Amino acid sequence: MLDFDGYFFDLDGTILLGDALLPGVSETLAALRDQGKKILFLSNTTTRTRGECQLRLKRLGLECHLEEVVTAAYAAAVYLREEKPEIHVLVIGEPAMICELDEQGISHTEDPLEATHVLVGMDMHFNYSKLHQAMKAIRNGAVMIAANPDPCCPVDGDLIPDTWAMVQAIEAASGTKPLAVIGKPSKHFGAKALESGGLSSERCLMIGDRLETDILFGSINGLSTALVLTGVTSEGDIRQSQVQPDYVWASMEELLSVIKGGENESFLDFTPG
Repeated sequence: MLDFDGYFFDLDGTILLGDALLPGVSETLAALRDQGKKILFLSNTTTRTRGECQLRLKRLGLECHLEEVVTAAYAAAVYLREEKPEIHVLVIGEPAMICELDEQGISHTEDPLEATHVLVGMDMHFNYSKLHQAMKAIRNGAVMIAANPDPCCPVDGDLIPDTWAMVQAIEAASGTKPLAVIGKPSKHFGAKALESGGLSSERCLMIGDRLETDILFGSINGLSTALVLTGVTSEGDIRQSQVQPDYVWASMEELLSVIKGGENESFLDFTPG
């Protein structure tokens, strides 16, 4: 377990829930840093900027540097900058996505007939008017980009609709699928994460709570994977899925016990179906 150079952590459901750290997180991250390991925080969030994620972790007492944070909103802005410099983006989402577009020098517009792209993230104020504007832009030739494929997001004691709920509504209205999906598990997100950490994929472990994003992200991008059962995925979900993690832990405390040498590494083999 300690042979990896880099440890990639999802945030919601893995590191924290709401405003509380999950069991074993603080001690585990401190122990990894003491071992000289590189840590990255990879989140499909589109409601917080990288800087806001950094501050959120610091307020909870975790050491965190801006370059250690990669979000779907940030990766989407970089994707758009690299794809085509002269574009005008209609944003369906929270202000964090607009901030990340501004950081990358990407123009955004509220005029659907001026838009070349429609960037869709979680929008907690999504309504009929926004659906109409997005549909109008796409039917006028704009390209739809989904910031992530998450249908829901875990919060303390609940689940709330996430980006994919908005994407599917816009897809139904416009008759057009997104050209690209940027967040985990995409190769674009993987490339940005590895580039940010200066790491090679075979030397990294991805730790998260979602099979279809975190664990699939590791598989697609050549990382080893560990699933923690502190978020949206249950043990029963694993048995029904074709996506299988290398390790399954009840919480981060199991990784901590391995780091401290208290227990043998736990590898659970779940047969799909």
